[in-house]
Amino acid sequence: MLVVGIDPGTATTGYGFVRETVEGGLEAVEYGIIQTPAGLSQEKRLSLLFEALNDKLLFHRPASAAVEKLFFQRNVSTAIAVGQARGVVLLALAQAGLEVSEYSPLEVKQAVAGYGGADKNQVQQMVRALLNLPEIPRPDDAADALAVAICHIHSSRIERLNRV
Repeated sequence: MLVVGIDPGTATTGYGFVRETVEGGLEAVEYGIIQTPAGLSQEKRLSLLFEALNDKLLFHRPASAAVEKLFFQRNVSTAIAVGQARGVVLLALAQAGLEVSEYSPLEVKQAVAGYGGADKNQVQQMVRALLNLPEIPRPDDAADALAVAICHIHSSRIERLNRV
């Protein structure tokens, strides 16, 4: 099963395609970021994000998708921009016919590091270990997207076990 994980943002959106192998292992297929130029209008940035994500989805054809839920504490304007990017991401995933699951940062940390209070470095080290990568994926947004995909695969395994 191939899953795409997304860490949405207007300036930088992380993506990670993770495959669950027949043996039950995990492997990173592709990961990276979609960046939009700061000088562009918001609608053009969102359009670029949509087009770039569509290209990735058409190329890899994942079976399902996972997106990090919006979390903010203070900066409302940042939350609005991230919310707009999330909307574009959700639209692209829906148009690709994918079932989408959403996970909070706490759920992602719990699934990947075993502790909801894990710091960023702990999560990144676990992503590296779980995917058997030689180093921590960079940039951080790509590592976060891989963590979201891993969280979804772990959650899907639990759902399958509960159905039996």
